[in-house]
Formats: sequence, structure tokens, C-alpha cells
Amino acid sequence: MPEMRFRIAWPDGAEEECYSPSLVVCEYLTEGVAYPLDDFMGRARTALTIASNRVAAKYGRPCSLALGQLARLEARAARFRDTPRAEVTCLALLTPDQGSLR
Repeated sequence: MPEMRFRIAWPDGAEEECYSPSLVVCEYLTEGVAYPLDDFMGRARTALTIASNRVAAKYGRPCSLALGQLARLEARAARFRDTPRAEVTCLALLTPDQGSLR
């Protein structure tokens, strides 16, 4: 199963590199796009859940790394819930062997 990483910038400018065990994230995030916080979290939640489910289908159990990544994103996003017009920017979509996907 091809894994990937995606780099984001939070509303405060802090950058974070995130993990997915599947390239499905590319269907939900676009490099260079700033998403409203709730939209970003919906996309990340959907993509990482699908990725974890794909691992479960193949290996018989959900992907703890994907679910842990989602939990970290949820916790960080909670800090910005009261920030007007908070956005998360997708800076890069990366694979270990290829670098940037776009």
C-alpha cells in the first residue's frame, strides 16, 4: 500500500507534516490550497478514515498511524475553533520515494 505525507500550515503559521498509509489524501487535498478549518478537517477526517479502512481490509485491523494522525489534527484544530476565518493550507503532497506529487 503506497504511503504518503502531506505538509500543512495551521492558521498561526505553524507547519506540520502529516502521515497517511494511502494516496487517498490526494483526492481530498490540493497542494497550495487554503481550506477553511472545518472544511479541511472534514476532508482530512474522510481521507484518513478511508486510508485506515483500506489498511483494515488488507491486514485485518485499522491503521493506528492514520487514526493517531487524525487525533492529532483534531486536537490541534480545536485550538482554532474560535478564530475567525481560520484556514489550513496544504503546502505539499509527498511520497517517500518521489517527493512532491504536484
